[in-house]
Amino acid sequence: MVFDKIRKYGEMVMFSHTLFSLPFALISMFWAAKGFPAWTTFLWIIVALFGARNGANALNRVIDADIDRKNPRTAGRHIPKGEVKKSEALLVVIVCFAVMVFAAYMLNPLCLILSPAALAIFIFYSYTKRFTWLCHFVLGVACGGAPVGAWIAVTGKIEILPIALGAAVTFWIAGFDIIYATQDYDFDRENNLFSVPAVFGIKNSLIISAFFHVLSVLILIWIKFQLDLSAIYTAGIVVISILLFSEHIIVSPKNLKTMKIASYSINQIVSVVFFIFSFADVLIRWII
Repeated sequence: MVFDKIRKYGEMVMFSHTLFSLPFALISMFWAAKGFPAWTTFLWIIVALFGARNGANALNRVIDADIDRKNPRTAGRHIPKGEVKKSEALLVVIVCFAVMVFAAYMLNPLCLILSPAALAIFIFYSYTKRFTWLCHFVLGVACGGAPVGAWIAVTGKIEILPIALGAAVTFWIAGFDIIYATQDYDFDRENNLFSVPAVFGIKNSLIISAFFHVLSVLILIWIKFQLDLSAIYTAGIVVISILLFSEHIIVSPKNLKTMKIASYSINQIVSVVFFIFSFADVLIRWII
């Protein structure tokens, strides 16, 4: 019974989607440390990311429960189906956010000072679809904070490079979230919810999504020159560019059936590719 509940909580917060922001946070940590940080720093960064990501997702499920119940696509989620009570999900939120704040306290004073700002972004995002089509961008900012936070955890300072990496993540996340939102085009318009597809139409939304992904790749290229990264990192950016190009090729206003592959499956590969090639670059520099 207990293990079944834990499994449902994990499904509720889509734990597998941690792959989206975690690789970028870890690479940011390695770059900040110019190799490997102290094991205690590494541990508390992981704990903070775990608490932030899962708390934010659980909160979104609580706040969107009524909307999810109306939408045929999301009616099968755990809270609308009654498999997880709102009170249980709120408890998950409180515990996860408490864990995040405690981890921030264990890292350094600046992390602790900035933790309320992170919580505010998580809370704000869950309401944005009710009043602005910028909801995708706010989601990107929430996820893009992971590499910024990891850098601060190591250095205790806010610097341009992690902000740039956070911006790359922001545009990348916003881009594929726009693609994901195309499947709710009719529902959003009928229920006065805001999204890029609902406001600008599906065709224009895919153009905006592609533009965001181009910006993301350009920022990653800029980072290469700022850190003087090797050809291994460059090869990773090439692979990522091909994956993102493929993502936009297989989705069109007339072929939304491949939306899930484009918006989730391919982008999980993107984050893994970024980690593998960037980590290989870190390893070579560390060994040399």
